[in-house]
This record gives sequence, structure tokens and C-alpha cells, in this order.
Amino acid sequence: METVRLRLDVAYDGAAFSGWGRQPRLRTVQGELEQAVATLLRHPEHEVRLVVAGRTDAGVHAIGQVAHIDLSAEQWRALAASRRAGSVEESLTRRLNGLISRQGADVVVSGVAIAPDGFDARFSALWRRYQYRVADARSRRDPRRRGHTLWHSADLDVEAMDAASRSLTGLHDFAAFCRPREGATTVRTLLDYRWSRDVDGVLIADVRPDAFCHSMVRALVGSAIEVGKHELGLDQLHAVLEGARRENDFSVVAARGLTLMEVGYPPDDELAARAELTRARRERAGRSAEPSD
Repeated sequence: METVRLRLDVAYDGAAFSGWGRQPRLRTVQGELEQAVATLLRHPEHEVRLVVAGRTDAGVHAIGQVAHIDLSAEQWRALAASRRAGSVEESLTRRLNGLISRQGADVVVSGVAIAPDGFDARFSALWRRYQYRVADARSRRDPRRRGHTLWHSADLDVEAMDAASRSLTGLHDFAAFCRPREGATTVRTLLDYRWSRDVDGVLIADVRPDAFCHSMVRALVGSAIEVGKHELGLDQLHAVLEGARRENDFSVVAARGLTLMEVGYPPDDELAARAELTRARRERAGRSAEPSD
């Protein structure tokens, strides 16, 4: 056993974070978690690197984020020897949360497990599912959810939004909905995109692609709001998509309404093949952006 790969399931409130990815002198989810792992390994200055399913932007939340980390056999044995009760994985979960909570309870490790052979948090993923919350003029506004909901003054037509959003599913170049990054592909498969109202009348977008390009989901939501206001028609929306260029037909909405809900993976015996296929596709497409929003 040369290394042990661990899967970490993570939830966080993104309001106080400058996104997932580590940045100098800024508080990030990756930075908090890596510092906690390094502390458990008794080397706080030791460089520890997490690989994540999707790099969320500043202000974006998650309840179903997934990451992995590789430990040496020596590190794993040391952690096993230092546990006080339960399995090593249960002990790691408790201890990591104990360290992180010193900085506030806005990030939680939901679970730690030894990853199956071939597992890669990023490249083995089949899809990422996000939700976006919009409280419009018809919604019951809950001030406790204000940090996780966009408040909009208009009365939005959810049926029109749903029909328009479903029409965007499939394989497309979503350049018109992405912030451009040099050399990065904007071709994505949108597996599912729909709108509904919950019991309080809050509009919920459910979006599930194979991966996102930068700011894609928040641009999709912005375009749907324009449709809901009857200021952007279906033909116009498809013209924007086909034009493959960012225009001023809609705005990119605020990050606070967006939550990464779930990451989907294939059966264990297909994990390695999926990771290899994803890497090959990204290499053919050129330098790719991280799956993010």
C-alpha cells in the first residue's frame, strides 16, 4: 500500500468564502480543509492538496460537494494509531470538524471514506446538480433564507421559464452563458434543467450538466428570469445560444442563490474508465476550466 485515497463529502455556506480554490491571504473552503488535514498529520506547514468535483465561486454554497486526498501509507497508519474510538474514517470526520469549527461552523465534513479503486473526485464524475432559489413577488419570503435566495420584485412566469430551460438541454456550445477563459472549452452537455415552485412559492431551478464552465449556471438563471418577465422570448434565447457569444440580453445573477446539491458517479467498477475518458476529452478540447460555477 503506497498511498490511501480518501473521499471527503463536504457541505458549506459560501457567504464568507472567496470560493473553493486556495488563494493567498483569502479564506477559501479548500484552504480551511487542507489546513485541518495538515494539522491532523502534525505538520500544519505540510502541503496537502485536495482534488474537488467542482470549484465553486465566491458566495456559492454546497451540501453535496465531493473531494479526494491522497495520504501516504505512513500517514494513514499514524492516523489509525491516534484514533480514540470507532473506525479511522469516523475518527477523521469528527476530528476534522472539530478543527474546522474553531473558525466557525460554515463548513462541515459530512463523511470520510476510503475511495474505491479508480475514484477521482473530479474526473470520475458523471454530472453535478445545482439548485438556484428565487423569491419573486408571489413567494413567501423567509428572512432566515435571505443568504441563500435571490429576492426579485417581479411576478415571474414559472411555466415559461420551465419550458425555455428544458429547451436548452443537450450538447451545446454554451459560450454565450460562460465567462471566457483562454483555451478553455465551453462545450457542455446539459442533462436536465427545469423550474418549479416550492410550498412557499419560491422558484427553484434544478440544473444538471456533465460539468459547468465559469459562471454558466448563474447566466442560465439570469436568462430564465428575463423569460419569466416576458422580456426575452424563446426564439431570442436560442439565438443567443447559437450565437455562442456573451451579449447583454440578460444578467448573471448573484451567487448567494446557488447551491451544489449532488455529484453523480458511475458504479465502482466504471470509475477508472470514466476518469480516463474525461481526461482524454478535456485534452482533445484544449486546456479546460475546472467544472465550476
